[in-house]
Amino acid sequence: MESRLEKIKSLKVSELGKACGEIREEIIDAVSKNGGHLASNLGVVEASVALHYVFDSPKDKIIFDVGHQCYAHKIITGREKELSTLRRLGGLSGFTSRQESVHDIFNEGHSGASISAALGIAEANRLKGDDSYTIAVIGDGSVTNGMVYEALNNCNNNQLRLIIVINDNEMSISKNVGGMHKHFSKIRTSKKYFGFKHGVEKGLVVIPLIGKPLARFVRWIKNGFKRIFVKKNIFEDLGLRYIGPVDGNNVAKMVAVLTEAKRKRGPVVVHMTTKKGYGYGPAQKNPELYHATGPFDKKKGKSPSEEESFSSVMGKHLCQLGKKDEKICAVTAAMGEGTGLCYFQRELPKRFFDVGIAEEHAITFSAGLSQSGMKPVVSLYSTFAQRVYDQVLHDVAIQRLPFTLLLDRAGLVPQDGITHQGIFDVSIFSSIPDIRIYSPEKYEELRWCLDTAIEDNYLDIIRYPKGKELCYEPALNMLRDNEDLFEYSENIDTCKGVIITYGRVTKVASDTIKALKEQNIGLIKLIRICPINLEKIKELTKNASWAYLLEESFENGCVMEKIGCGLENKKIKLHAVKGFMEHGTTEELYNLCGFNVEAITKNIKNL
Repeated sequence: MESRLEKIKSLKVSELGKACGEIREEIIDAVSKNGGHLASNLGVVEASVALHYVFDSPKDKIIFDVGHQCYAHKIITGREKELSTLRRLGGLSGFTSRQESVHDIFNEGHSGASISAALGIAEANRLKGDDSYTIAVIGDGSVTNGMVYEALNNCNNNQLRLIIVINDNEMSISKNVGGMHKHFSKIRTSKKYFGFKHGVEKGLVVIPLIGKPLARFVRWIKNGFKRIFVKKNIFEDLGLRYIGPVDGNNVAKMVAVLTEAKRKRGPVVVHMTTKKGYGYGPAQKNPELYHATGPFDKKKGKSPSEEESFSSVMGKHLCQLGKKDEKICAVTAAMGEGTGLCYFQRELPKRFFDVGIAEEHAITFSAGLSQSGMKPVVSLYSTFAQRVYDQVLHDVAIQRLPFTLLLDRAGLVPQDGITHQGIFDVSIFSSIPDIRIYSPEKYEELRWCLDTAIEDNYLDIIRYPKGKELCYEPALNMLRDNEDLFEYSENIDTCKGVIITYGRVTKVASDTIKALKEQNIGLIKLIRICPINLEKIKELTKNASWAYLLEESFENGCVMEKIGCGLENKKIKLHAVKGFMEHGTTEELYNLCGFNVEAITKNIKNL
């Protein structure tokens, strides 16, 4: 049976539009049922079809930056029947995954890595004598990442078969001369133009004696004419060959331009312009709403969510604090909506800074704000904060600057999978001297932590999960230690055993204590998880014979590992995340980790 890839390659260019329409409908259908990244995927359908039409995957290697725009690529490369399992446990990843297919060349989930990876592959091909092409597809948003410029600076070998496709769907990469520029761009990216150009050059070269000099002269005249109307852009300044801009939602134009890029020697940049959400009215009209979405009615479209979450509660409270204190500034790295800073942006725009996808810069920029007497609050997703350890250590902690870093999507994160789990931040940042890390379970605790962090003179991190707080009736009456900020059950000194935990997984601990109420089990819930007053915890648990240490973070270097080392003369069970976690719902991920009453009950009985 003919595969989808073979079928597309057998079509005429004029027939590719219909194939694009079919793929677009499949994507809309799958995302409306399972959720996912819709707008970005719809914008690159034509480009994905053209890439596979012109190049020979997997011999030619296509790398998608971030990887969340790969749905059309997955359909084309034989996974269309599995698209109904998208982002479900055991199903297709919402990102490129080497474990899924030989056509997924590089696991991606964070932005800015594609050109570096593609450059490495292209250099390896050169060393091996492999004549295949390597193609990096990267969005204009990712081009703000500093790693991209480090990679571009090294794309200086004319022996490489490397093509960089810039997907420009929001902002212009280079400003050129108005209408004349647009007119010549339209001509220069047409199949007829490329055919005419190569025909003229071929015809001139064969003229005896004067052919090659004449061809060079004509090329010089053409380039000079181009310079009159079109300013050079950053890629040409770096010595790269540049084609574009081309309409990336026109599959025939994309085929022509990519075919031309194959003919050129050395690294080539293809600059395409696309529309996010292209082909689906609601997503094209409101691409931010459909960037990362849950399931929705594809006929009616999606409505903006007004549901309260940790992100929205934090954003609103920070905005209120900012109105009272003119020193407070909010900083994010292209995540204003996702982190809830959109409220601050609307109300206090002069003190809101979105630095683009440049997390490292966000930290050091904010260190400069702090050094000058401002009160910066930086909000990032936990998974992207993995990039900023050096800046936090070197530019903030060593200089002892007051600083607040908010880590959204901390802990296990549903659907997005292995590259987006927020399970490593505790291990990474708790190693920094004098740092304070908070992990609130409730909205009220989140507000209190934010108030405290902004007013003290420490480096503070506040981490919280995706979604809303869990409402439940606690199994025990809890008392608050306000000095070291933790809660403990009022009968703790008489308990035979104790569960120590923090954050969202506290509900599971409480439910387990309810299920084992005859066992006389106490509970300690940390709110500030670093530093820990271990002596006070030892005093509270001195009569307990065992301690169950439960944590929704990676086990190596976690908080409970540190507590377990300090609790002498007790049986200890450390229960944390043991490795990389794939995609699934929060409940499914919890079950995989044994974060449920049944598994914990069994473990406690073994203790």
